Amino acid sequence: MVESICVPGFRQVRDTLKDRLGEPAPGRIQVLTGPRQVGKTTLLLQLAEDLGPRSLYIACDGPETGLPGFWDRLWQHAEEIWSEHGLAVVLLDEVQHLADWATKLKAEWDRIRRRRLGVHVVATGSSALQLGSGTRQSLAGRFERLTLMHWSASAIAEVFDVPVDDAAAMLVSHGTFPGAVGLLGDPPRWAAYIRDSIVEPAIGRDILAMAQVRRPGLLRQIFAIAACSPAQIISLQKLQGQLQDRGALQTISHYLQLLQEAYLVAPLQKHSTRPLRRRSAPPKLVPLSNAYCAAIDPLGIPGPDTDPSRFGRWVENACLACAWNAGQQVTYWREEPLEVDGIIEGSWGRFAIEVKTGPFAATDLIGLLEFTRRQPEFRPLVLCDPEQVSAAERLGIDAISWTDFLLRGPSRLT
Repeated sequence: MVESICVPGFRQVRDTLKDRLGEPAPGRIQVLTGPRQVGKTTLLLQLAEDLGPRSLYIACDGPETGLPGFWDRLWQHAEEIWSEHGLAVVLLDEVQHLADWATKLKAEWDRIRRRRLGVHVVATGSSALQLGSGTRQSLAGRFERLTLMHWSASAIAEVFDVPVDDAAAMLVSHGTFPGAVGLLGDPPRWAAYIRDSIVEPAIGRDILAMAQVRRPGLLRQIFAIAACSPAQIISLQKLQGQLQDRGALQTISHYLQLLQEAYLVAPLQKHSTRPLRRRSAPPKLVPLSNAYCAAIDPLGIPGPDTDPSRFGRWVENACLACAWNAGQQVTYWREEPLEVDGIIEGSWGRFAIEVKTGPFAATDLIGLLEFTRRQPEFRPLVLCDPEQVSAAERLGIDAISWTDFLLRGPSRLT
């Protein structure tokens, strides 16, 4: 079994929730967010099975939630469970589908606290934006947030018994949605699953439900451009020029932020010690799963031999998304003609990384060396093909294979 990188994955989140539900009730509301189809419902159902009669699972997008008196009956049932078993755990799946959910949950939690009822509450939702606004406005001080992110390559290798190198290659070519693994042998069906079960609900149900989105066609176009431009620095003006439904630069910037909140695309900022320069620089667009690229890009999935340039971009995107999904702060650096693919800060340490596929020379690393000369607190690191690791090390620079990075992060160096 490969040593996993520190991604907030399924088992870690499940174990954390179990620990918190083992604390005296009532505790703070546990709010679990994350991308669609990464296992939030499965996690709640496992908790319900483990807790047995002490649990009350509610699918908040079910038709029964619209019946008169549903909300009052739910909490009456929870009190009955507590009275009989000494503990009740209410599991609210996709809670954002309930009208005015945050205000109602605040009132119920306050009542539970006043009466000192032994009731825990766990609420999940796919959109950080919808859940975030509700928790910030109504549940301040009453909740703790957990995030279940895109699966790591090591998690796919362990759960699906896939060779570790194959799991890393899968992350680059198809992403790591667990529900899509069984469809890899049927490419049209796999792509339809990504588009219809993940992308469209995230945009059409999660984001577009918000009042801030007045031009849904523009939002979809921005996502499509990002999915077809992985790990590319694109100015808002250039992005505006590619849109059929052109919008103001402020609108485009706002929509990129919404795509990030929905776990679809991260618009990486330029690394700079000057905030104004950082905000004015063009973003580097990083789809947070390569599955989005594979399902949307009409050019298809690139191969290292058939399309080495695009393949290199996909590998770079996978590495940057891997760090982002693991909770690291990820930026890029560029001062023409010099550039560094990614600047990573967080629990992994401080690294300046350059991603290289295929052979490379010392001149290809000038930007990396210049950045770390200026900011020596960052450690230079080359992510390359396994057979090229020794070439970087001969230049006196730390290097690991990009497959190793996708499986373990930079843990071998720390």
